[in-house]
Parts: sequence; C-alpha cells; structure tokens
Amino acid sequence: MNHRLALAATDFSSPFAGADILVNGVAALCDPLGALYLPDHQCLVVSDLHLEKGAAFARRGMMLPPYDTLATLNLLSAVISRYDPKTVISLGDNFHDRCGSELMPEAFRSVIAGLARGRDWIWINGNHDPDGIFDLPGQSADELVLAGLVFRHEPSLRLGKGEVAGHLHPSATVCRRGKYVRRACFASDGSRLVMPAFGVLTGGLDLKHKAMHGLFDRAALIAHLLGRDRIYSVRFNSLIG
Repeated sequence: MNHRLALAATDFSSPFAGADILVNGVAALCDPLGALYLPDHQCLVVSDLHLEKGAAFARRGMMLPPYDTLATLNLLSAVISRYDPKTVISLGDNFHDRCGSELMPEAFRSVIAGLARGRDWIWINGNHDPDGIFDLPGQSADELVLAGLVFRHEPSLRLGKGEVAGHLHPSATVCRRGKYVRRACFASDGSRLVMPAFGVLTGGLDLKHKAMHGLFDRAALIAHLLGRDRIYSVRFNSLIG
C-alpha cells in the first residue's frame, strides 16, 4: 500500500515523535505526516499537495481511484489540528494542473475554507499551478520571506542559505533488519531544507539522483525519513543507493 495513503488512515491521536532541527538557525520540527512546523513563528509548512491529481488524470482519459484529494486533506487537517498554526504556507504544486483549483468540488473547497479560517494562508505558485488558486482563502505568491527563511517552490542553486523549497519530492532508502525501506524525507544540511511531497499520490526522487547534486553540503546532509509515527534521521553517507 502507498505509504502516504497508509498515513492518511492513521489514528492521528496516537503518540508521535518528530525531529527537531535548525534551518539557517531557525528552529523547526519535522512531523512524520510530512509537514514542517516553526514553533517560534506558529507557522506550518507543507509542499506539493498535488490536489485533484486523480481528477487531472481522468481528464486525460487515465483513470485513478478518486480518493487522493480527500486523503491528502485528511492529512492536512491532522497536522493543522496538532499545531493550530497562525500561518500556513503551501510550497507550490498545490494542485496537479492549472484548472484543478477551479474545478475542485465544493465539498473539498469547504474543507479548505474551514482549515484556513482564522489563519494566514499563503499558496506558493508551482510549476504545475503557476497561475495561483481560484476562489479559495489566502493569497498566492511566487515566494515568501519569513524569519530569515525564503519559501519557494523550486530549489535554486544560487540561493541555498535559508531556503525552504519543495518540487523535488526527496526520498531515501535505508536497510533495517535486513530489509530495504524507501520513504519520503525532509532533506537538510542545516542551511537549506527541501520538503517531502505531502500529496498521497506523489512519487519520490532519491537524494542521490543527479537533480539533487549541488544543493547540499553532503557531509552535513541528513535525510529525515517519514515513518508511521516517527521521523528516522539518517546521515547521507549511511543511505543505500
């Protein structure tokens, strides 16, 4: 079963263990559901929701089970309930295509409106949804600067320090008890952080893939893998692949 779909069926009231990290000196918590929380700023960050992915494929004649948006919103509801943030930042590819926001069913639109009520909500534009959102609470932006961090969709080789980005859907493989386990992960060397994809139907790109080259100081790079109820932090040189 897809790990993200399995997480969506988790009992969210169960105990969990995140990983406390620093990104450019800013305290952050990596949550096993795939969200980042900045406690000093009451800010929650998610990336690559890819809402309405199943619907986007259906419009192209490729049928997928139509449960992805509901499952992803269940995960989003859970992390918002955990932290009750003042600000939510969604780091682009919020929808899987340009018309996903406009065509999303009203039931899902109402869920997002409820989650956003009383909060600042920033939708960062991604390559899948560069035109922003349609008839949803919050505001769209290409990037946002907050607390010494720069939030954007795609990592930039020229920026690096203090950048929090998505787009690449990082994943990593470890060997546990003789078995290989591959999971989505937060990837950070303490200067930059690349977020895991939050959407339940998103794939992953291995941290050792050439697209990741040059983004991190590999001597300091740690993969914070998403477990069922905890984060597993593994140094880059201990990963398989």
